[in-house]
This record gives sequence, structure tokens and C-alpha cells, in this order.
Amino acid sequence: MKIAPLAAMLLGAACLSGCTTPIGPVEVTRFHAPEAAGKLGHGPIAVEAAPGMDPDSLEIQAYERAVARELVKIGYEEAPAGTAGQVALVRLKRTSFKPGREGGPVSVAVGGGTGSFGSGAGVGVGIDLSGPPPEQVTTALGVMIRDRTSDKTIWEGRARFTVSAKAPLAQTSLGAPKMAAALFKDFPGNSGETVEVK
Repeated sequence: MKIAPLAAMLLGAACLSGCTTPIGPVEVTRFHAPEAAGKLGHGPIAVEAAPGMDPDSLEIQAYERAVARELVKIGYEEAPAGTAGQVALVRLKRTSFKPGREGGPVSVAVGGGTGSFGSGAGVGVGIDLSGPPPEQVTTALGVMIRDRTSDKTIWEGRARFTVSAKAPLAQTSLGAPKMAAALFKDFPGNSGETVEVK
């Protein structure tokens, strides 16, 4: 059976849209006081759920482990909760949303022209076979490093990441390490600057 060229193009576009998994960059913002620079990146640190988070949640625990691994990479020593001079408080928020489609599934274009061999007009019809846009998941990770003695925040970082709900990176087991690595890349970062980490 022969497939018309237009139908073949539409079918190919539909396959591509269904087969690709959008992987956006992680948006990262960090803040720290200049006088805190000597305290950051070394010594014992405990990683705990921030106030308001459920410390028994498997999801928050996965992000705590990912944050702890990154802190060790930059020079900290992981310590049990409540024992270290510094504490990293982990906050997590995940939201799902369904983006709307711009325009309808069918579009019509009319064109015309004249040339040396007469004039002509044509009508083109495009059909979007990809279906409605897929559900998206946004994950927001926040970490505050506090000095336990003074109870002052000496570093704070926030990371945001949006992917399709069906993407592998929407799963906590894959998303947590990616977000934590992005958050602590080039630690402590430029205070107040927002960067995109791919």
C-alpha cells in the first residue's frame, strides 16, 4: 500500500513527538553571605528534612541521600542528625500540570501565485496527530545550610526542574541525583545568580 507524501510526513512527525522525551535544564539559584565563605565546604554536616517536611517520607529521604552525596563530594563529612556544627535542611515540592494546546488540531492554509506559465492557487490542510500535550511534573528542591550554634543560614540553594510525567527523570530515583548535582555544581556559586544546568 502506498502512503501519500503528506500522510507520510504527518505520520513521521507524530512518531517523533511520541518517541522523544523532553529533558529540560535544571534552573538553579544560590545565596550566601561573603563572611560565610570560610565555613562552607568542609567539616561535619548533618542532612535533615526541613521543618514542615515529613522526615519519614521515602521521597524526601531519597533527596536527602542525594544531597548528602553531593555535600561529601565538595568536602563535607556526613554526620548523624543533630550532631554536627552545620545542618543541611532539605525542602521538596512536586506539582503536576497539564499544558494547554495552542490552536486547534486542524489547520488550513491557502496560497496563490503567478508566474511565467500562468497562475495557480492551492489549499493545504495540516492535521496534528500528536494528541493533547502530555502532563508535566515540576520538582522544586531547596537546601539551606545553617550554622547550628548561631542558627543562621550561611548558604541557600534552590533548584527547579520540569519534565513530562512519563519521562524517566520524573521518577524520584533518577530525578533526585540530577537535581542535587545541579544544585551543588560549582559550589557555593555566585550569590543571587540564577543559572541553567544541563
